[in-house]
Amino acid sequence: MMRLIAFWLCLALMSCSQNTSHSEIRMALSQAPLNLDPRYATDAASERINRLIYQPLVDFDEHSRPRPALASWQQLSPTQYRFTLIRQGRHFHDGSALTAADVVATYQSLLALRDSPHTAEFANISEVKALNADTLDFSLHTPDAGFPARLIIGILPAALIEKGYDFAHMPMGSGPLKFVSWQGALKLERVADKQLFTLQEVKDPTVRVLKLLRGEVDLLQGDLPPELVGYLRHQPAVEVHESIGANFSYLGFNLQDPELQKPNVRLAIAHAIDRQAIIQHALVGGSRAATAILPPEHWAGNPDLPAHDYNPKLARELLQQSSVKLPLKLVYKTSTDAQRVRLATMMQAQMQPAGIELEIRSLDWGTFFDDIKHGKFQLYGLTWVGIKTPEIYRLAFHSDAIPPKGANRGHFQDKVLDDLIAQAATGDEQGWRKVTAYAHQALPYVPLWYEGQFVAMRSNLSNYSLQPDGNWDGLATIQYRAP
Repeated sequence: MMRLIAFWLCLALMSCSQNTSHSEIRMALSQAPLNLDPRYATDAASERINRLIYQPLVDFDEHSRPRPALASWQQLSPTQYRFTLIRQGRHFHDGSALTAADVVATYQSLLALRDSPHTAEFANISEVKALNADTLDFSLHTPDAGFPARLIIGILPAALIEKGYDFAHMPMGSGPLKFVSWQGALKLERVADKQLFTLQEVKDPTVRVLKLLRGEVDLLQGDLPPELVGYLRHQPAVEVHESIGANFSYLGFNLQDPELQKPNVRLAIAHAIDRQAIIQHALVGGSRAATAILPPEHWAGNPDLPAHDYNPKLARELLQQSSVKLPLKLVYKTSTDAQRVRLATMMQAQMQPAGIELEIRSLDWGTFFDDIKHGKFQLYGLTWVGIKTPEIYRLAFHSDAIPPKGANRGHFQDKVLDDLIAQAATGDEQGWRKVTAYAHQALPYVPLWYEGQFVAMRSNLSNYSLQPDGNWDGLATIQYRAP
């Protein structure tokens, strides 16, 4: 790897001179966004961009507890909440005022959609009603103490919703960045000072690094192997900042597969992966092994869950006890991103002593993600990004959340877990610990790791905040350094 880096560096030094006199801040992405309508977006790039284009009613503090964003709230009864919109910053990018009617229209449209992966999260809403331009009420079918934390969907203009506007490709929000154009690269403008941004897809990680060194892009965040991150730390024109991560990477199962339906087969796969070796050799600093979707420091996390240690001998025994003919042949789908293929290749080698023969199929992102959403897989690897509430367990594992109603892509159906999720929805922390403990035992996913976060940017930039969930909120504050 170091020889490869040196080779590319030589090419970079022989290339054209650096171009640093520009007004745009250019960010290279490993994967372009797929959908900028917050009612539909589920991929990481879209979610991160939508946080900047739109404003939700509710956001989260450093402990992942809900805090007011566009609105404060009060609980009037176990099934009724009143939200009062803030006075400042309530205009869409076309200049129109954001009112309670827009909030009502956003959530009513979401409830009416049949193909949104988020609709099921709001099935408990019986009515959304605007009392005046600043105030609205949500009425629920059943009590939900954690309801405000659900209201993180970006608010859309009611007038455009009625017209069937294409938010997916021409978003219209009220956030700190507004949409300019999307012809190949995505162009955004910061509302406060008209700073322009270009977000361009550059799939190959080495090419992204080269573009940063040449001054062809100004900013990279995430999705680089540790060797390249280490290399960038020693470049005089680049600054690298790192932090622990909170985004949950996992191995997903198709539980309609006759072998993967067997709990001991899933447990065997969990014991056939050496997470610590992968973290040490293939992930950036700040990465750590995961035992649940939510990290242990989350208010609903569970730090007492034991890790599945690497034990290929035990894994083989579990497969034999399940009457599995060895080697067990499985197909693992991932994207064509070089780092994701590398991680898959490491797991492939680790599984061989356990009697598991893993075939890797790497697909372009659009095809890969479409296959996952439609259940066309045996095994796959993905990362939940920016998860703040324990309601992720309902979205990912509840029997009623099978796509398109939710993101239970593996078709996990377990009445015990369904009941535990319903009980935990009262807001009881111990209730969510029971949910996490049961999911840990049932293994609808194999938890892998929380990948560390880093940003690498040209040294003429400053004031970029790096967060454990890897969001791109720093684009709202990043500045050129004063000369």
